Amino acid sequence: MTRAHHSGELLALGISHKTAPVALRERLALTEGETEHVVQELAAAAEIHEAVAISTCNRTELYMVVGDPVEAETELLGMLARRAGIRPTELAGIIYSPRNCDAARQLYRVTSGLESMIVGEAEVQGQVKRAYDAALTAGTTGPMTNRLFSAALQTGKRVRTETQIGAQRTSVSTVAVELASQAVGDLAARDVVIIGAGETSELTARALAARGVHAIFVANRRAARARAMAERVGGTVVSLDELPARMEAADIVVSSTSSPHPIVGADALEVVMRARGGRPLVLIDIAVPRDIEAACADVPGVTLFDIDDLQAVVARNLGVREGEREQAEEIVEEEIQRFARWMGQLDVRPTLADLRHHGEEIVSKVLAENSGRWEGASPRDLARVDAIARAVMQRLLHEPTIRLKGLPEAGSPAHGRLQIVRELFGLDGAPSAHDEATNTGGAAASGAAASGASGLRATATDAASSGGAADNVRALGERRRAAQ
Repeated sequence: MTRAHHSGELLALGISHKTAPVALRERLALTEGETEHVVQELAAAAEIHEAVAISTCNRTELYMVVGDPVEAETELLGMLARRAGIRPTELAGIIYSPRNCDAARQLYRVTSGLESMIVGEAEVQGQVKRAYDAALTAGTTGPMTNRLFSAALQTGKRVRTETQIGAQRTSVSTVAVELASQAVGDLAARDVVIIGAGETSELTARALAARGVHAIFVANRRAARARAMAERVGGTVVSLDELPARMEAADIVVSSTSSPHPIVGADALEVVMRARGGRPLVLIDIAVPRDIEAACADVPGVTLFDIDDLQAVVARNLGVREGEREQAEEIVEEEIQRFARWMGQLDVRPTLADLRHHGEEIVSKVLAENSGRWEGASPRDLARVDAIARAVMQRLLHEPTIRLKGLPEAGSPAHGRLQIVRELFGLDGAPSAHDEATNTGGAAASGAAASGASGLRATATDAASSGGAADNVRALGERRRAAQ
């Protein structure tokens, strides 16, 4: 189930490895179970009409269709700050909030792997799809987010099909294994414990198996899933209760779960290290929120790496992919232009429909107000008066209609002019023609909305560059209200 049409703007709010350390990212991270609850909470807000949330080890991003982007952003900053346990002003300095086509561009780049810590990594496309599916299940998507995410996933597919950006199959998991190799040398003779049995854990296990590691022990609360994974990679399953004993024998522990709380604490680790008799232990935590307490790094004999520590290794793996980045970015920009054209068309059509609807309402109202003044007029005469009144309305609106249809397909100047037209004719103060059609058209109207009949005012940079137009609109509105 998706939401009906609402006029509004596309707004994204996000935090990533480029703007904040893992200690802050983990405060905003969402588990699979939390995602559905969060998007429903967002969509319940008056200013938010559609919502999709993405949360990976490197980012948490919210994509929304909102009525007033400034008001919505302020409200969202407060909500996210409460979740992170910090002041909104602190969060404002590290969060990004692109709008309209800039927001779409961010999602396209994320889905294509251009914003990943490891450029071109493939896992992010599946993560975006799962986030979209979760919002579909929660019923918080609508015409704009449906189009946005479908187009973003198609763009990601194009990038990976038409470029070699993901040719090396490098991922967070393979980089974690490389980090482990650098820390302890040859992996073949090492005992490795993997905590978790999700996708990242399995990819890590496969990468370890490719290095000759046969004794892989998997600990996970979901025993059936852990056993299935262990069978695929030749590992052995142990329960979480057995984890301390397994850690006493291990050389490397890699953890990647979706637990909201740490699994390995410093106090418990001190007990493990005493039992090891001084043998060093390497811990690699690639989960967000982190599975291993940061204080574990202070335990003697322990070397702890978290997701941010992987970036040093990543820097050495970028050479081949950088050569493909330019081509990938060209594909993204080409797809963004297509999205911008679609958004521009959405802008003009509802305004034209509302303008004509407004004119017809005025004609009907004036005729009704004067219905008692036509003494002696025949039905034929009344029909002529009706036809003349509507002809005057149509001729009056003919030139504005032609000019509006001739506006650029997308862009701030076009958006600013549409704002002025809507303000001059008072089109935003009453239900639009589209809304009435949606309310009376049932499933057919919903289908039309889902295929693109949205009234989103969409531009790539209207927030930054249409300030003059917006000021003009406000001034015109004030003069019109004063005249009334």
